Amino acid sequence: QVQLVESGGGLVQAGGSLRLSCAASGRTFGSYAVGWFRQAPGKEREFVTAISGNNSTTYSADSVKGRFTISRDNARNTVFLQMNSLKPEDTAVYYCARSKSSRWSDKQYGYDYWGQGTQVTVSS
Repeated sequence: QVQLVESGGGLVQAGGSLRLSCAASGRTFGSYAVGWFRQAPGKEREFVTAISGNNSTTYSADSVKGRFTISRDNARNTVFLQMNSLKPEDTAVYYCARSKSSRWSDKQYGYDYWGQGTQVTVSS
């Protein structure tokens, strides 16, 4: 059983930065793509960014390109989400998820393990 635990959320002013972490169990974690999704109150969960397994190719939603950066440290079984220039519309619960393969996906059905989420609140 794979477990994912997010941390690093909190309250920040607009223009500020936060760094989220996603720590995973499992020896083959580095072979799988990992994605970040978010869900704002009253909205559907949406894709934010993902990083592939093995070659660490990344892909991000247009809404966060140039502001958010995903990276991974396979030795520590951890994926990071560096969020800069935060906006109030970035307020949401952020979830990390492990893909079913090494290829990244922007679809929720491409992921089979999910963390419990961490709250990010950006004040104006």
